Amino acid sequence: MIFLIQYDRRKGHLISMDSFRDSERKNAQDALLALERRLNKNGDNTEVVLLEAQSEDLIRKTHRRYFEDLNELTTMPI
Repeated sequence: MIFLIQYDRRKGHLISMDSFRDSERKNAQDALLALERRLNKNGDNTEVVLLEAQSEDLIRKTHRRYFEDLNELTTMPI
């Protein structure tokens, strides 16, 4: 799976996440480019990334900062 993530660094929260099958890599790359162009044109400085993993659950574990607030990130489960 490929995930297109838009994240607001200033506010510390996820704006959007779209997923694509591995066979849709070109579509994911085109969507990334279109989003970056639109954001740049509007002067928006949010973070946009493509991430690849076997599942959304894995992305949520390996890239926690996109999905959890600061309190959640600094609190380790017992």
